[in-house]
Amino acid sequence: MFSNNDYSSFAPLALVIVSVVIIFSLLIGILSRYRKCPSDKIMVIYGMIGNNPDGTQRSARCIHGGASYVWPVIQSYQYLDLTPISINVDLKNALSRQNIRIDVPSRFTVGISTEGGIMQNAAERLLGLKQAEVQELAKDIILGQLRLVIATMDIEEINADRDKFLEAVARNVETELKKIGLRLINVNITDINDESGYIAALGKEAAAKAINDAKVSVAEKDRDGAIGEANAQRDQRIQVSIANSSAIQGENEARAQVADSEALRREREAEAERRASAAERIQAARAQQESYAVEQEAEILRANRDKATLEADVLVKAEIDKRQREIAAEASAEQTRRLAQGEADALYAKIAAEARGAYEMLVKQAEGYAQIISAAGGTPDEAIKMLIADKIEELIRIQVDAIKNLKIDKVTVWDSMGSEGSSPTTANFLSGMLKSVPPLQDLFQSAGLQLPEILGKPLSPADREE
Repeated sequence: MFSNNDYSSFAPLALVIVSVVIIFSLLIGILSRYRKCPSDKIMVIYGMIGNNPDGTQRSARCIHGGASYVWPVIQSYQYLDLTPISINVDLKNALSRQNIRIDVPSRFTVGISTEGGIMQNAAERLLGLKQAEVQELAKDIILGQLRLVIATMDIEEINADRDKFLEAVARNVETELKKIGLRLINVNITDINDESGYIAALGKEAAAKAINDAKVSVAEKDRDGAIGEANAQRDQRIQVSIANSSAIQGENEARAQVADSEALRREREAEAERRASAAERIQAARAQQESYAVEQEAEILRANRDKATLEADVLVKAEIDKRQREIAAEASAEQTRRLAQGEADALYAKIAAEARGAYEMLVKQAEGYAQIISAAGGTPDEAIKMLIADKIEELIRIQVDAIKNLKIDKVTVWDSMGSEGSSPTTANFLSGMLKSVPPLQDLFQSAGLQLPEILGKPLSPADREE
């Protein structure tokens, strides 16, 4: 016996198995409703199909070939067989336009149509009927239309022009068959008979007429044969005589033609011999002339070749020399250009280096001046004083050096010791010599500077004259 634990472990497994079985059954049921239509049948699906474009309810949906899904419960389906149906129609006592009753045994082959609208008619009118019932329904329609066509035609027309009769039958019958979903495949009229013997009489009349026409034709042929035989014998004798005379005349003409041909042959042979001899001499002369011309052309070509060779040697050498000189000149020019470029680059580098040095010197000097002005409290005059105080010794030395090396071998002074109240001449001489040395004030003014008062006041013009 199973315990409670066994039941508890088996319950989920059983639930899963039942779910799988149910899903598989549903899937099989759904797939089983997907129907494929064979090529020799029409599948008619009916039930809840939908509406037509005009809003009316559709009665069925027809499918020829392919497949479709048929919904369970709300839809169902059946097949219409497309196998052709052969109908034997033995029409009796059909009244023609001449009021003569005839029998028209025939065989019709019909089948369900696969055209859209006609196939819908078949689904609405033939679905569920057996083949015998369809055959009987089609037979009734064919009999009615066949009687109608016969009533509009004469017996001679029906019997003589079978194509017209069959075309009229096929046109009327097929129009009516389409209303129930059928189409006419073939019509075969086996024979046409009547009870009155009218068709047989027409046949006998036609046979008698044919027999009489044949007898007349035979007599005419016999007559034509006798006349032709006599004419042939006459023509034979005439043609034989003409042939004999023509043969003799032909033989004579042939002999004459042979003689003329022989004479013409000999004349042509002589003329050909003469032309051949002349042609040989002409050809020999032409050959010799052409040989001379060829030799002359060869000499001219040889001379031209020698001339071309000489010119080529000279021109090639000249061209080579010219090219060598051009290459040497280009090399020299290129060397000169490179030297000049090198010198220019060196000069440019030197000038650039000097400019950079001067620039650096000026920059450093400007930085020094700026520091001097800053040290002088930001006053340029005070900075100048500092610079002059630093250079005063050198300035005085320069003034002293101006007359230091002055060489005076001999100075003769005629001094009258001056008049009263004036300086002696010798003193004036020495004083003037010292005044020839530029004073510091003039040096500063020539430089656009003002001498500080600590070194002396600037002289007035009057002081300068004194």
